[in-house]
Amino acid sequence: MAITLRIGKKLADRTHAKTRRQNRLRKSIKGTPERPRLVVTRSSRHISAQVIDDTRGLTLVSASSMEAAVRGASGDKSAKAKQVGKLLADRAKAAGVEVVVFDRAGNKYHGRIAALADSAREAGLGF
Repeated sequence: MAITLRIGKKLADRTHAKTRRQNRLRKSIKGTPERPRLVVTRSSRHISAQVIDDTRGLTLVSASSMEAAVRGASGDKSAKAKQVGKLLADRAKAAGVEVVVFDRAGNKYHGRIAALADSAREAGLGF
């Protein structure tokens, strides 16, 4: 579930800290059919988000900055994250999902993560 980068016999400090944050969050955050989990995955260039029902292990909807509609758009990475959030919220509402539990996957709630979450809220997704 977590990414491990080994330097000698120790985990890299940054990766180890992110893994600890992920595990701490996943203890309390579970997706149910009434309130699925919205998990955000961030790389250096792209961002993707999925709405997951953990009881069935099923991805209900997903959106990514690698899709053609978002990739061709102009703007910086935060602007593209906002577009991904709006796209995800529209797809979730079409699938019948109104309320989700937000899982930031160990990332800080700042920058692109916050932009995605705020635009999903503005588009009508509750969390």
